[in-house]
Amino acid sequence: MRIVGLTGGISSGKSTVSNLFKANDVPVVDADIIARDVLKKGTGGWKKVVAAFGEDILLPNGEVDRSKLGQIVFSDSSKRQLLNGLLAPYISLGIFMEVLKLWIKGCKVIVLDVPLLFEAKMDKWTKPIVVVWVDPDTQLQRLMARDRTSEEDARNRINAQMPLDIKRNNADIVINNTGTLDDLNEQVRKVLFEIKRPLNWTEFWLSRQGALSALVSVVVGVLIFRKVSW
Repeated sequence: MRIVGLTGGISSGKSTVSNLFKANDVPVVDADIIARDVLKKGTGGWKKVVAAFGEDILLPNGEVDRSKLGQIVFSDSSKRQLLNGLLAPYISLGIFMEVLKLWIKGCKVIVLDVPLLFEAKMDKWTKPIVVVWVDPDTQLQRLMARDRTSEEDARNRINAQMPLDIKRNNADIVINNTGTLDDLNEQVRKVLFEIKRPLNWTEFWLSRQGALSALVSVVVGVLIFRKVSW
């Protein structure tokens, strides 16, 4: 199995790229969706977060007010680190289970969509790493327009993440999303061609087909050995 790492920054267009992969029949494991699931009312993640941040972060129905929690952690790095530490085990397990399901289905290529790919050290499990990049001014303007937020709040949220330039320097493939949607589509088309190339031997043996081939080889070898021994 080839596990492609996809990351970027807030308002870089990563979600758009992720959706384009899905539209081209490439399965995507979305860490943001898993993060929302592990924070649902009554889950282990929910209990830990409520214990750490108090019931003031809850909505009337008991669910976490994600907007309020976001305001708290984006303005305080220590609280942001606390939240990430509380949820990391649940998110990692959720990602592993989704990857396992796709492996069992026989998928040869999947995309791991993780905003904190480098920060969570998940980059060592993915190859190639695709980073969706935009220049800082474009990122700021898009975020302010999307969330209708102030420049100060937008900057706080951007500064809470690893700079896109650092992510770009650690990428195998960079998608420059400062242009038009047509430009983005063309770049994604090229990336799709790259990630759908035939698996190398290491990737093949890690795939379900490779594992089954190895199992068949072992069984055949045992049968031949027993026949010779007889």
